[in-house]
Amino acid sequence: MTKSLLQAAPLLAALCAGGAVLAQAAPTAAPSAATVPAGGRPTAGSGERLQVTDPYLEMHTGPGRGFPVFHVAVRTEWVSIELRHTDWYQVRTESGKLGWVHRRQLETTLTEAGAQKTFRDLVLDDYLTRRVQLGAAWGRFKSEPMLKMWTSYRLSDTLTFEATLGQVQGVFSGTDFWHLNLQSEPWSDRRLSPFFGIGFGQFKNIPNTSLVGNFTTNAKLGNATVGARFYLTDRFVLRADYSFYTAFLSDTKSSEYRAITAGLSFFF
Repeated sequence: MTKSLLQAAPLLAALCAGGAVLAQAAPTAAPSAATVPAGGRPTAGSGERLQVTDPYLEMHTGPGRGFPVFHVAVRTEWVSIELRHTDWYQVRTESGKLGWVHRRQLETTLTEAGAQKTFRDLVLDDYLTRRVQLGAAWGRFKSEPMLKMWTSYRLSDTLTFEATLGQVQGVFSGTDFWHLNLQSEPWSDRRLSPFFGIGFGQFKNIPNTSLVGNFTTNAKLGNATVGARFYLTDRFVLRADYSFYTAFLSDTKSSEYRAITAGLSFFF
């Protein structure tokens, strides 16, 4: 398991980097203007009509600056919002042209009521509606170095199911463990949000073969966690937590461990 964790860490870092790049990078070949990306979603104002007030509104073939401009909507022309992908909106002109426009250009348009169009902080909005997260953290487990990786699924606004895989490399032994947790995040609509969790799993301690009387310990594991998340930018979240572990070695014997970790996750 130690090897698998070490091999998985670079992969996770690559996935995190990929999550940030995909939001802004443009492909080398431009798709048709009607192409909807995987992350495209209807907006709260789907079908809303806006009037162009700038000399022109640049319409791209895809949601990114690397996609070519294939059409411009001129001043006083009306466009309708169809979809959103990050800060890019798919709009349709009255003549039927379909293309992508950046939010900053749309912020200069007027609504049918004659008011200037405004938008919510869409990146933060994506964070508040997140579902799946992947992350990794480093820290100390009973004063020894620890690496853990996790994936989570948000069940509701305040409840999250999380699966964790961890490894501790001590001086005299190595420890592998996994656990499943149910977390409560009562203030999940804030950029800085505390959380609490409880769970169960499995604990395996493997002593060095050079030790006299060494034997592997397998035990059931219970844990409680308290921590906080802080939304950084784009799809990245900083996380720190403090965990209390109990390994049930037998019906009458148990061992307790404390761990503190900090790490980074990304959501999609």
